[in-house]
Amino acid sequence: MFIRRTTTQRGSFGQTYYTCRLVENERVEGKVKQRTLLNLGRHFDVPQEQWKDLTARIKQHLQAQEDIFGIELSAPLETLALRYAAQIIDSQSVDIQAGGGFSSVELDSIQIRHPRTVGVENIALHAVQQLELDSKLRALGFNQHQVAAALGNIVARMAAPASERASHQWLQAPSGLGELLAYDYEGMRLERLYQASDLLYKHRQSLQAHLYKHEQSLFGFEETISLYDLTNTFFEGTAGANPLAKRGRSKEKRSDCPLVTLGLVLDGSGFVRHSEIFSGNAVEAHTLEGMLSGLGARPGTTVVLDAGIASEDNIQWLIAHGYRYLVVSRERKREFDKASSVTVKQQAGASVNVQRVVDSDTGEVRLYCHSELREKKEQAIHDRFAERFETALQDLANGLYKKGCTKVYEKVVERIGRLKEKYARVAQHYEIKVIKDEKSDRAIAIDWVQKKKPHTQATHPGIYCLRTDIDDWNEKTLWKTYTMLTDLESVFRSLKSELGLRPIYHHTQERVSGHIFITLIAYHLVHTLRTQLKSKGIHDSWKTLRSKMQNQQRVTVTLHCEDGQVVHLRKSTRAEPAQKQIYDALGISSQAGRSQKTFIKK
Repeated sequence: MFIRRTTTQRGSFGQTYYTCRLVENERVEGKVKQRTLLNLGRHFDVPQEQWKDLTARIKQHLQAQEDIFGIELSAPLETLALRYAAQIIDSQSVDIQAGGGFSSVELDSIQIRHPRTVGVENIALHAVQQLELDSKLRALGFNQHQVAAALGNIVARMAAPASERASHQWLQAPSGLGELLAYDYEGMRLERLYQASDLLYKHRQSLQAHLYKHEQSLFGFEETISLYDLTNTFFEGTAGANPLAKRGRSKEKRSDCPLVTLGLVLDGSGFVRHSEIFSGNAVEAHTLEGMLSGLGARPGTTVVLDAGIASEDNIQWLIAHGYRYLVVSRERKREFDKASSVTVKQQAGASVNVQRVVDSDTGEVRLYCHSELREKKEQAIHDRFAERFETALQDLANGLYKKGCTKVYEKVVERIGRLKEKYARVAQHYEIKVIKDEKSDRAIAIDWVQKKKPHTQATHPGIYCLRTDIDDWNEKTLWKTYTMLTDLESVFRSLKSELGLRPIYHHTQERVSGHIFITLIAYHLVHTLRTQLKSKGIHDSWKTLRSKMQNQQRVTVTLHCEDGQVVHLRKSTRAEPAQKQIYDALGISSQAGRSQKTFIKK
């Protein structure tokens, strides 16, 4: 076995190229001929003085020999030797048929090598095929390498969410995705993943429409409800090259970092219909029209919005364009008459009652909702901040008679003003009086009394109001439709914590947008899988499903046979009970990849 370099000339300018092949001599009909074991390509860059040691190490791996010659290779070369040996074994393998015969083997010679994970990868590719994502990529003009890089980006985001650089390392090892796709990720350059990210984002409109159409066909749901909301995520670094990276109010409490905002429109079934990326300081109420204009939703589609987006202008825009709306009201006045309400959720300590009020002038329906669980939460928050506010006032009052503390009247009033700003939620419910010494500029006492303002959260905890122009739904249907917004919040949590949306390490707008869009495609696949599993009674989060599936592997079992041959058996580990349950629910085989055997003569 040795490496042979061949010189060729290509192109109109006569450029010289070199290609390398791994070959071995064999005798055919009395003549010695060279047989190509592996084409190493023209990018093979191992120095020629290391070729002999590399081929010797490859041969050792093929024949499962110990390193009796003391060949010392660097870690990259050892990895390369293992990779080439695995490719030769794969190229010479045959599928194992049922009852594939018996061989006598040396038990002490058994080795288990080259483990690669395939559990998560296998079910991810099942979703890819169900949504015909691979076919769509080819139809968009993606070549073989671009399809593999795109799927590598997406499946890596599902299985080991991180940056594209980390995805590249995961694809090379420990993942067996390359075996399932018959593609050599170990030879793929990192730049291919970045280029695939750019291409995916370039075709985002077509891909989003394709995925949603196939999800509708697969699950048979109708387009009746659209949920819209925004979230943001933060950058590590300044992201100075990205015009969308702006300071704003971070939902992860990372306002010290530049942000970028993601807007999503979801169907009532939880599938993403449309997405858009905005600057980090985007005002929620200004984004709705741009998001919904291109959807082409049927007249009468119901749009559900949170209070941050439900401005009066946006409501009027929805009406003008044929949408029905169900929104969280921005009105601050709270009221509720329990005697006029109906129960829409009956649960000890967490019941919800709804009072329906119809505006006689506009016909708009208002639902005043009281949640026991929300009341407990809001009351606890109010009490906690009220205690902190009163403690701060008491410390200021005690300081009037302590050395070194604030005593000047104007300074005391200023300090109280700052406390009111800090505790604005509760300070509005207090009357505070600072008593001044008539003979000096000092304050001598601070008195306060709590007087809760009527129709506020303090007097009506647990109350919120919904507005809608839907007059033919009952209270329970309207309220349950509104609670779908909590599903949207769970989508955002999944994108961020389960699918690696945050943080973002890229600096340019194109790469940031590509990173986010890869996460969204991964969500399409995850939600497709979870929707099918839920229908079979499996309600696990994606994090839990991933944990169950990640330890299924493909391994090579190498044995020395009695006849002097070495046999390499490549197959997946048997699915464990929890894995088998998932495979059965999805209706796919628990055997990930082919079972193969290769015989190597010593």
